[in-house]
Amino acid sequence: MKIAIIFHSYSGITRGVAEKIQAACGGDLIEVKPKIPYNKITAYTTGSMRARREEPDPVEPGEIDLASVDLIVIGTPVWFWKTTPVTNGAINALRNSEGKKAVLFATCGSKAGEAIPIMKKALARKGVTVIGEHVLTRHDIIEGKKVAGVVDAVKTAFGNP
Repeated sequence: MKIAIIFHSYSGITRGVAEKIQAACGGDLIEVKPKIPYNKITAYTTGSMRARREEPDPVEPGEIDLASVDLIVIGTPVWFWKTTPVTNGAINALRNSEGKKAVLFATCGSKAGEAIPIMKKALARKGVTVIGEHVLTRHDIIEGKKVAGVVDAVKTAFGNP
């Protein structure tokens, strides 16, 4: 089973979870970055407003070809209870996604708000079926059990323990 682990990470927390998934399950890490990087001020001002409006950022890579991928894992930080504009841009960049399965995870301080439903809706428009949804708070990441739950969801996505 070929896995693509697609993520945006502003602070490094989401990247850390993506790397743990890759270490346990294999797959290709695809870090998506905004074409115009955020800094502390623009992440809070411009980024948060774009997140609240569910807008996509122009991203690198500009296209993510999933033709040879069996399972997609998508991770996002949560900004103002929404997916980041970079994650929205990443989903827009997906190509050959029709009929694929996905496991989603969102990292947040305490609540993910609408982040998972936003990703599910956008992925449904791309023909992707979401088979796992995981919200990870800072405490969950430190403790590790919920991260292990994401790993288990990836490992068992096609019935293989």
